[in-house]
Amino acid sequence: MADLEELLQQKQALELQIKEARQTAIADAVAEVRGIIAKYDLTDKDIFPTGRRGMRRGAGARASTGKVPPKYRDPVTGQTWTGRGKAPRWIDGKDRTQYLIAD
Repeated sequence: MADLEELLQQKQALELQIKEARQTAIADAVAEVRGIIAKYDLTDKDIFPTGRRGMRRGAGARASTGKVPPKYRDPVTGQTWTGRGKAPRWIDGKDRTQYLIAD
């Protein structure tokens, strides 16, 4: 069995190989994409129709829906709750119909 030092050296060598393989794969992918763009004479609007060029995974993926109007009101304190997220103490475990805000 290899000792800790040998394993750490192997890990370092593998990490370097992984980094180099990733760089090669990215370069190949970019070259392939550029070839397809040139072949079909595509523009950035063809590829990114929403105008979101260079978006990273997860960045801006969720569109803001704006502020949600309150659905429940505490008649004692006047506090409101939208019905989303954790219920406040004044309504938690109670029948919520009595706290509904009339439209």
